[in-house]
Amino acid sequence: MAETLTGSTTSTVPAMAARERVAGVLGPEWPADLEMNVFSAVCPSRAVLDHITSKWGVLIIVALSDDSLRWGELRRTIDGISEKMLAQTLRVLEGDGLVLRTVQGTIPPRVDYQLTELGRDLCERLIPLLTWVTQNAAQIVSRDR
Repeated sequence: MAETLTGSTTSTVPAMAARERVAGVLGPEWPADLEMNVFSAVCPSRAVLDHITSKWGVLIIVALSDDSLRWGELRRTIDGISEKMLAQTLRVLEGDGLVLRTVQGTIPPRVDYQLTELGRDLCERLIPLLTWVTQNAAQIVSRDR
């Protein structure tokens, strides 16, 4: 039995089985420590997954794939995002080290957003996902519920 961060005890057998399935896919890149088991509720990767797989997070990262953009350019590029969600998501992505916010010393101030190296690496992995979503969205949405 293992103790979780909440103090309860759980069996690690199911977590190990899921971990082994993922490790089989990821191979030697998979971290050796149990702390980074994405199937565990206490794994820090859960917060990262939440940030980078949100609808707005994905769209902002991909919108910044080619160049830096100003606030208004991002807002016009991502149809339907509110000012609040844009600001909130940019803060989270900046805090995660995926987006760099640069304030130019001009009047009025100019703020540019661009991907960091880590953000560009993530973006390269998100573009195939968005391609798949675009190709399959109509079929998925049209299914009877």
